[in-house]
Amino acid sequence: MQQDTRIGLVVPFADDRIPAEGPLMYPDANFVAKGVGVRALTPEGYDPAMAAILPAAEALAKQGVAAICVMGTSLTFYKGAEVHRRLIEDIRRATGLPVSTMSQAIVDGLRAVGATKVAVATAYNDEVNHRLEDFLEAEGFEVGDIEGFGISEFGGPAGRKSEAEIVELGGRVLKKAGDAEGLLVSCGGLRTLGVAKPLEDKHGIPVVSSTPAAFRTAVRLVGARGRLEGYGRYLAMA
Repeated sequence: MQQDTRIGLVVPFADDRIPAEGPLMYPDANFVAKGVGVRALTPEGYDPAMAAILPAAEALAKQGVAAICVMGTSLTFYKGAEVHRRLIEDIRRATGLPVSTMSQAIVDGLRAVGATKVAVATAYNDEVNHRLEDFLEAEGFEVGDIEGFGISEFGGPAGRKSEAEIVELGGRVLKKAGDAEGLLVSCGGLRTLGVAKPLEDKHGIPVVSSTPAAFRTAVRLVGARGRLEGYGRYLAMA
């Protein structure tokens, strides 16, 4: 990846902050962020930010980025699969650039590891979990079990969840799901870079999580492989 290749990130923060996992995963990548200001992990909290995504993407395009990835899983799935697909097309049409989203990244990740029936661990409350289940089913997945931490506040509580707490929640939904072929950990606010490998080692099935999947997708938009060892099966794939 050439260091002068800029990758645009539409981020859910109120400021233009790059999620910490990106530079850790891909220190040679040149990420540029534009915030849209999610107010809460609720439909009402997403609505103003959703309206700001396209203008943010257009602003990034004017800065000379080579591709755009919209971060924020629930921000991009909460209105359903059809609206999500239309969002990607609208950004692609407006900017002329390769485009993806965090929601598309988790879908692509689950498909890549061959998981059709999935267990899902999230940061969200029940309403947002129901919307995620509907989104995944519309994309062709069967949700065996879904459970969240019940967080509605944006910006703090999800990031304070430890890897041990996330691993414990993931193990619980896997047990309830019974015969899941994969585990999805959803929410860009959860720090999940280190959770896939211990979960996979213990339970023997692949794990896909929001932020690592999205950054892998982002660098692949500009032709990089995005392959990383030591962080679970999906990131280690060619």
